[in-house]
Amino acid sequence: MATRCNVNGRSVSVQSEPSTPLLWVLRDELGLTGTKYGCGMAICGACTVHVDGQAMRSCITPVEFAAGKRVATIEGAGNDRVGRALQAAWIELDVPQCGYCQCGQIMSAAVLLKANRQPTDAQIEEAMAGNICRCGTYDRIRAAIQLAAKSLA
Repeated sequence: MATRCNVNGRSVSVQSEPSTPLLWVLRDELGLTGTKYGCGMAICGACTVHVDGQAMRSCITPVEFAAGKRVATIEGAGNDRVGRALQAAWIELDVPQCGYCQCGQIMSAAVLLKANRQPTDAQIEEAMAGNICRCGTYDRIRAAIQLAAKSLA
């Protein structure tokens, strides 16, 4: 049974079982490998994507949930002003160390900045709390979100 959705602005029809986690459909069926597998339990945030503008952990979200919805992955993050601002800030401040979690970090930050263009440190901390960085680049992540917010002002 096919599931139809829009991924990064493109209409797609996927053949995976409806209960297959969206993460594996994105990576294995659609070849969008920017979304990472981290924990498989929605704890680390490495697999964060947007479904109709909301941050979702794709490792536990069945593909059937995405039926008829807009899905955005890190590969599509640069398609809007917020995503471009975040990517530029990440590069300018050399945020990644190992880089594994950074796609999920950017996707969570994008949801924050789309809702709040001038977040406080506390609001950034709250929005990013579900994203774990094993390398501990939290200060650089927060600084990059602040820099992106300034560039969007």
